[in-house]
Amino acid sequence: MALRWGIVSAGLIAHDFTTMLCSLPPSEHQVVAVAARDLNRAKEFAKKHNIPKAYGSYKELAKDPDVEISYIATQHPQHKSAVLLCLAAGKAVLCEKPMGVNAAEVREMVAEARSRGVFLMEGIWSRFFPAMEALREVLAQGTIGDVQVARAEMGMNITILPRATDWRQAGGCLLDLGIYCIQFLSMVFGALKPEKISAMGNIHETGVDSTVSVLLQYPGGLHGSFTCSITSNIPNTAYVTGTKGMAQIHKTWCPMELVVNDEHKEFPSPVLGKGYNFMNGSCLSYEANHVRECLLKGLKESPVVPLAESELMAEILEEARKAIGVTFPQDKC
Repeated sequence: MALRWGIVSAGLIAHDFTTMLCSLPPSEHQVVAVAARDLNRAKEFAKKHNIPKAYGSYKELAKDPDVEISYIATQHPQHKSAVLLCLAAGKAVLCEKPMGVNAAEVREMVAEARSRGVFLMEGIWSRFFPAMEALREVLAQGTIGDVQVARAEMGMNITILPRATDWRQAGGCLLDLGIYCIQFLSMVFGALKPEKISAMGNIHETGVDSTVSVLLQYPGGLHGSFTCSITSNIPNTAYVTGTKGMAQIHKTWCPMELVVNDEHKEFPSPVLGKGYNFMNGSCLSYEANHVRECLLKGLKESPVVPLAESELMAEILEEARKAIGVTFPQDKC
């Protein structure tokens, strides 16, 4: 039974997600509509991807009875309104990360989904890579012993992307890149809430956070830390150390290799479609297939990226951001 998708926005990540969906078996996934705030952009997108319907407003897509699930690919500040619009129309929702600009936005979206009994998931695609699934098995089996310390890094100069340094679009390293780091730590520590959060960082001339380091103390003396940056190229690696060894992944946001106690295992990406804007775009298929499985089972949220964990990650990122003195207009609401 095909899952019928509606794509909200016609930007770069929307292109990649749609390219991937259109390369999967049509008996499992179909893109039936796209919406953009500019109807011409929506029509161009629809023509490029052979999508039957194009809309010049998100509201029209939300009302389309053929759409079962909406993929929200707008900029961060537009996530909440688009998600709430689709949930109100009874559509299941997959929202790109970060789900909200701050914790209050995420809590509002989660509450709405739960009150309406509609599926909602934050698009933490990294969680669904085979390398990350293998890491979870390693941790569950105790291969590296009792977990003690975990660290993640993600840094690259993306200031050429206007949104990355745009204060009004909630740019900055924590929301753009830090989300990948905190999701790794949260996964490793079983979505535990940190007892203490410390942060230090630099602020870009536009007012967004440019480089930030965060230290988290968890119950039981466990320690996590991460550094993210939109101005510096730093090793994009993450690791977890236990009493019997260490596990490490390369490419924090799209891991294709897992190293456990010096043993390497590679996980090649699937060959699906062409012309992706971002690295390993075909791997978005892992996330899409998971969502389909959840809906076929009648689930209202994902067991891999549960809503309570999305709330927790948003709280941690917000506390770190405010600790270095960065606030956005959404924080004053």
